[in-house]
Amino acid sequence: MPQGTIHLIGAGPGDPRLMTIKGRELIQSADCILYDALASPAILSWSKPDCKAIFVGKRAGNHALAQEDINGLLIQCAAKYAHTVRLKGGDPYIFGRGGEEALALRAAKIPFEVVPGISSAIAGPAYAGIPVTQRGVCSQFTVFTGHEMPGKDRSSLDIKGIAAAQGSKIMLMGMSNLHETLSALIAAGQDAKTPAAAIQWAATNRQRKVIAKVSTLADAVDAAGLEAPAVVIIGDVVKLSDKLDFFSRLPLSGKRVVVTRSRDQASALSRELTDLGADVLELPTIRITHPSDRLGFAESVVDCPRYDWLIFSSPNAVKRFFQAFFAVYQDIRELGGARIAAVGPGTAAELKKQGLMVDVMPKKAVAEELVAEFDRRADEFGGVAHTSMLWVHSEQGRDILYKQLMERKAIIDECCAYNTVPETEDPTGACDRLKREGADLITFTSSSTVKHFVAMGIKLPENCRVASIGPITTATLAEYGMKPDIEASKHNIASLIKAITKCLK
Repeated sequence: MPQGTIHLIGAGPGDPRLMTIKGRELIQSADCILYDALASPAILSWSKPDCKAIFVGKRAGNHALAQEDINGLLIQCAAKYAHTVRLKGGDPYIFGRGGEEALALRAAKIPFEVVPGISSAIAGPAYAGIPVTQRGVCSQFTVFTGHEMPGKDRSSLDIKGIAAAQGSKIMLMGMSNLHETLSALIAAGQDAKTPAAAIQWAATNRQRKVIAKVSTLADAVDAAGLEAPAVVIIGDVVKLSDKLDFFSRLPLSGKRVVVTRSRDQASALSRELTDLGADVLELPTIRITHPSDRLGFAESVVDCPRYDWLIFSSPNAVKRFFQAFFAVYQDIRELGGARIAAVGPGTAAELKKQGLMVDVMPKKAVAEELVAEFDRRADEFGGVAHTSMLWVHSEQGRDILYKQLMERKAIIDECCAYNTVPETEDPTGACDRLKREGADLITFTSSSTVKHFVAMGIKLPENCRVASIGPITTATLAEYGMKPDIEASKHNIASLIKAITKCLK
């Protein structure tokens, strides 16, 4: 088989949006991805549906594969796939053993490229309000590892040199040996009173930090329960943390929020909650698939120019419809003269991406209100009687819109653009984390997310609040014995986020 190219890509320090643009583009085109434990699971969602993802991660004392086996697997993947990505936390060459992998590929005469990533050595302190250099405070920094290769007769670290070095001192992978390393530095001449900090899960919304002196930091870390992965920084720049720590001041900092949506939809809600500081667990409960009657869907799209009205019930309906539309037609004007109706603002926003403005949209994003809006504006549009309409919706959509428009003598055809099925996997690891760590709040954005969440058999954590996007979802929650603590006033994502922020502040 033809030999493929390997890209060694740095995933950055934690937040997936800190990855380089080039790194993301290569992940989107990859046929196979070998990824580490510190690479954000959200990054894998950028890959193609048929991309093979293989976990080769490491934790202290728990390696999925030995380094020699990873090297061999990379060579095997190069023979099997046209494009393989080796995804590594931080930067591939900064204590990431990327150099060893690159040398193995070079020896096997396999083409490779390296895409650097932002190292946690710099980003971790920055997200804790600690610049590694600061004019008037320090003008250099030293980075060293606290975890060397097992079995070495003696350390290759120059402890005396590190202790004597000026400026900031940054230790990676040193939590398991923190007491010993700090004691050794003090014995080698490090001032025990120098400010120091440990930052766990740096540059993610799980971030926690402890600030102390070099002599007391290890005990403070133990008392706070901080564990790996963490970055340790020693130096007077640590004093700036209180003034420069923007991250812990975000309104939802320290709060864990569960987002239950489809894999495709979770990102928008998650991104906004993440920007507010929340530790977001994306828990996909449903997966968007093709409709059962794919031929019928295709025929409806082909025939759409003959209708007076096109009615869209959801953003997914819009996406799926126009994916099919542009597979047949070349110009949006080939829709003809149809007017456009949308059930809510999210659907209208998706239509706007296609260059289409809506003619009718209710103030409340429910089907009944859309019918009522048609009634209120009957004089403007001449009513719906004997008017041809194509209703684009989910296969599981409620039929209330269809029934009420039929009662008004509309000529309405259905166009099932997609299907929702239960999610059977835990692609982000959120399910496991929810069971282990609990959450402050869980969101439900449709009746189907409620039904499929219940079907997964996951119990709500103690004291976990429930947020609903609107009355239909709230009614479904009630059917399963759950009462939401929050309901969005305008039944859209923006309103839901506003209500969550007010509730959890």
